[in-house]
Amino acid sequence: MSAPSVARSRVLSAVLGWGTLAISIAAIEGLIRAGRINRFIVPMPSEILLAFPRIVSEENVLSRFTLTIAEAFSASIMVAVFGIAGGVLLHRFNLLRQATETWVAALAAAPLVLIYPLYLVIFGRSATTIVMMGFTAGLAPTVLKTLEGLSATRRVLVDVGRSFNLTPAQQFWKILFPSALPTIFVGLRLGLIFALINIVGVEFLINFGGLGQLINELAERYDLAGTYAAICFVVLVSVCVFVLMERLERWLRPVD
Repeated sequence: MSAPSVARSRVLSAVLGWGTLAISIAAIEGLIRAGRINRFIVPMPSEILLAFPRIVSEENVLSRFTLTIAEAFSASIMVAVFGIAGGVLLHRFNLLRQATETWVAALAAAPLVLIYPLYLVIFGRSATTIVMMGFTAGLAPTVLKTLEGLSATRRVLVDVGRSFNLTPAQQFWKILFPSALPTIFVGLRLGLIFALINIVGVEFLINFGGLGQLINELAERYDLAGTYAAICFVVLVSVCVFVLMERLERWLRPVD
């Protein structure tokens, strides 16, 4: 596909996406005004939009946003380091993989947010508890997808590396890791999404710092428009994380 066609396709997809979002918002606004949706449960989108300047100026949302981003970044670094390392270990030692892969998969499916009281006992009511909860939630998916990517490397590539007498370290960095990188990034995205969900959720549950605490406070005051506006800021954090991951992947894989 030529460059102009690619650019045209991207513009059309962006227009379609934003247009669909605008139509959906307008439809919700109309349904609420018509009484089809209870406005005491879902505020009108126009009220949510008007609440943004208020929560920015009155609720110190930018500092809370920065705190949640910092917690998510700390958890993401730990998820990337220990998750990828864990996947490499399971791939390298088959006995360890057979003994623990099922447990790691079970951990990925477990509702880990429920263990936050244990982390409160261990780390106290602090940002450390929130970061560790995010790290715990994001670890298993990253380990599993790293293992999947390394295991899916084509055998012929490994055989070519051996024919050139590559050392195990050279085989990993020149063959296994580049081949597994797309799948590893899928795992990182999943892990960071799980981490962010748990970070905001624990902030909400323990009423400590960040956007989760802001949502808790606004909900307790029954400020529906402000609550939904704060939730939109959480969505903004998710978008920022996704864009950063996408740019990092393009930087590491410039050929694509």
